[in-house]
Amino acid sequence: MNKKPIILAMTGASGSIYAVRLLEVLLAAGYDVHLTISSAGRLVIEQELDVSVDLDNFQADKLLLGGADSGDSKLSMLRQSAGISSDDSNVLAHGTGRPGKIHYHHYEDYMAPIASGSFLTSGMIICPCSSGSLAGIVNSLSENLIHRAAHVHLKERRKLVVMPRETPLSSLQLDCMKRISDAGAVVLPASPGFYHGVKTIQDLVDFVVGRICDQFEIQHSLIRRWGE
Repeated sequence: MNKKPIILAMTGASGSIYAVRLLEVLLAAGYDVHLTISSAGRLVIEQELDVSVDLDNFQADKLLLGGADSGDSKLSMLRQSAGISSDDSNVLAHGTGRPGKIHYHHYEDYMAPIASGSFLTSGMIICPCSSGSLAGIVNSLSENLIHRAAHVHLKERRKLVVMPRETPLSSLQLDCMKRISDAGAVVLPASPGFYHGVKTIQDLVDFVVGRICDQFEIQHSLIRRWGE
């Protein structure tokens, strides 16, 4: 059974490691991923993971296991600390056949298929979702492809998950979260639990990524669930 693709947008909030891990999981689950990264998102990736991403000449392997920037980067060290290698990403509960593919779209490319409601998807995830991106979406600004794709998913009543990573929160930010929730989106903050036998940073990352996957009913073994 062919799976409809999932859109993954990375914006300028802290927490790019969540998006990189989520990308690995979605591909392993057999989903084609339509990926777009904002200019601020690129800066956060470089600051937090020591990985340089060229948005004009994008190379997917920079963000994947065993990629060109692996080795001494923070991203590589996080993976090594969790025992994750390019041979076994250890993310799913069972095999899914062929891995998915990445389809990259520049954040200023309004001609990309994800800008149209006629392009069918399983849903969209904005991870991490900056306060600026959240405000742009709820105020219908459509200043970039990320905003437009989010508006498409809201108007078509498709799954939209936004993952904010900010603390503390102002009343303006809380209002934006309420408004996008009222419009049909799922607000899923980067709030990892600590009840599942946490040993590494990767355990905390996988908790949040696992909860995102739950929204799309993707079976995984990222976390030990409550009661197990």
